[in-house]
Amino acid sequence: MEKRDRSGQESPFIREALLQEPADGKVRCLTCERRCLLAEGQAGWCRTRRNIGGRLHTLIYGAVSSLSANPIEKKPLYHFHPGTVALTAGSWGCNFDCPWCQNWDISKSPPAGGRFMTPAQFVAETVRRGCQGTSISFNEPTLSLEWSLEIFRLARARGLYNTYVSNGYMTARALELLVEAGLEAMNVDVKGDAQTVRRYCGTEVEVVWRNCRLAKAAGVWLEVTTLVIPGVNDDADTLRGIAGRIAGELGPETPWHVSGYYPAYRFTAPPTPVGTLEQAQAIGKEAGLDYVYVGNVVGHPGENTTCPQCGRRLVERFGLRVRRCDVVAGCCPHCGRRIAGVGWPGPGQTTPQIFNESFS
Repeated sequence: MEKRDRSGQESPFIREALLQEPADGKVRCLTCERRCLLAEGQAGWCRTRRNIGGRLHTLIYGAVSSLSANPIEKKPLYHFHPGTVALTAGSWGCNFDCPWCQNWDISKSPPAGGRFMTPAQFVAETVRRGCQGTSISFNEPTLSLEWSLEIFRLARARGLYNTYVSNGYMTARALELLVEAGLEAMNVDVKGDAQTVRRYCGTEVEVVWRNCRLAKAAGVWLEVTTLVIPGVNDDADTLRGIAGRIAGELGPETPWHVSGYYPAYRFTAPPTPVGTLEQAQAIGKEAGLDYVYVGNVVGHPGENTTCPQCGRRLVERFGLRVRRCDVVAGCCPHCGRRIAGVGWPGPGQTTPQIFNESFS
């Protein structure tokens, strides 16, 4: 049922939230692990959920701030239906406080309306544009939980895949509902060690690791990204700690993207040197990871996939474009080694062509 905004007008963006519980005359949000306890009229930390009449409501249901058809490699998801395109939507707000946010214009903004799309309209647009799947991204997608669940169910029924690009701070129940609805792949940001994440993001990194483990156990294809930021998380010990936990807790087949940072929002540290990213890649490989990628450096050989066994180059990328994919039915054609992932081309098939251009 639609609710009214503060001006008294009916708003399609306001819907009752799915995960909540009453507590001491207030209402507790159970969408993310901040678990905000809200009095009447109070909004949560993310500013996208509010106590209205003693019930928690989302303020961004169907609110689309950004919409574009993007290569799946942009997420980045390198081992999930390579060469395909996902219709990608963002909304407003975030539950992290990162001062370097690359999408700060929408993630640091309170709900600001925007284009309203029903789940059915979004899925229809996905099909109309010839996309192979959906992605909720740009800002933190967990804040669009209710909308995402409806999209995922409809998209799955149409044979489309569903993905999230997330900071991984949802509650375990929210993650469970997403998986049940049809979440197939996630890229999760691991931003640093416990001290770094607490200091800069105001959150607990152990929640992120827990959700990564839960997603893997539920059969969700998972890739991890670390935005490597000078003076924040670029020291060898921090990178070694992240790589070791990926290998030990998520498995050596889990891809790790070490991506270059550029100054944004309130952070003015210089861009990440390429040499630092190459060091991070080497650390990941030393930790036993099979697939470690250098991100945000177009044309770097670290964008490519090589066979962990024979060392042959199997997937050649240039930015968002897949130039060549030699993986056949999930295996290296040279030595037969299984290449972890979902949606590799089968015998006689080719990867869809991706051009490094705007898809919006």
